[in-house]
Amino acid sequence: MYALRAPLTRSIGAQALRLEQRALFSVTKCASNSKKPTIEDDILKDLGNISLSDIKINTDISKGTQSRNGNNSKKNNETRDNIFHFSSWKGAATLMGLAGATYYLARREKSRLEIEKIAESNRPVVGGEFSLVDQHGKPYTDKDLLGHFSIMYFGFAHCPDICPAELDKLDIWLNKLEQIRKEKIQPIFVTCDPMRDTPEALADYLKDFRPGIVGLTGSYDDIKEMCRKYKVFFSTPRDADPHSDYIVDHSTFFYLLDPEGKFIDALGDLYDEKEGVARIEAQMAAYKPQAERERRMNSWYSFLLR
Repeated sequence: MYALRAPLTRSIGAQALRLEQRALFSVTKCASNSKKPTIEDDILKDLGNISLSDIKINTDISKGTQSRNGNNSKKNNETRDNIFHFSSWKGAATLMGLAGATYYLARREKSRLEIEKIAESNRPVVGGEFSLVDQHGKPYTDKDLLGHFSIMYFGFAHCPDICPAELDKLDIWLNKLEQIRKEKIQPIFVTCDPMRDTPEALADYLKDFRPGIVGLTGSYDDIKEMCRKYKVFFSTPRDADPHSDYIVDHSTFFYLLDPEGKFIDALGDLYDEKEGVARIEAQMAAYKPQAERERRMNSWYSFLLR
């Protein structure tokens, strides 16, 4: 009996121990399941209760984003349009300005070339060497014309009206030209009446006109030869009595000479105070020294000067 009771007792004890452990495990599990829920548990519980049908995309935000993108795109387009319009306006204005400047420069250069061609064609035709004396009795030749522009007029001291009026006009021209060009322009009065216009007579006559004017006279043959070279009408007879009162017919032109002493233009009595200044100033502005003229005549654009 004792031997049977011991195994039975051990068997009952083992079963009791297992039941006790199982009960302890169940209590522990229940205790674990019954703990207080945390914030994470609440969030997970809420997420578990959300269905796909409850999920809604915030279309307002999407629309706002699209709207902002649309506005930005519109603004960018407007900016590009404004830049384009502004650039187009600036480009058109620049082109118009360049076209106007080019046209102005082309017209001015064309005018200058025309004046230069006139001067170049006149140089070999009118003028030449001469040797006379001034109102002070000093020799004066064509070499004294070098280095400055000169304006030469042919007349006579006993002229009653035309010569004084022309010399007064010359004084007005020179005053204006010296303000514009700031260059020396030498006025010269050449007599066509060498029989009466001695150096003393010229000095007395010219003192009433512009200071610095040079009066030239000489022998009958010297004056006649100079008038021939400058294409001046000369009608004074060789045997004219210097004590008689006679009228001398002569040309009424102003002869413009360049700094090389060469004739470049003639201005008649039709040129008034304003037109004469403009004509002379244009010739002075168009003048080029001989070396430069020769170089340009050998250039590719020399046909423009012919």
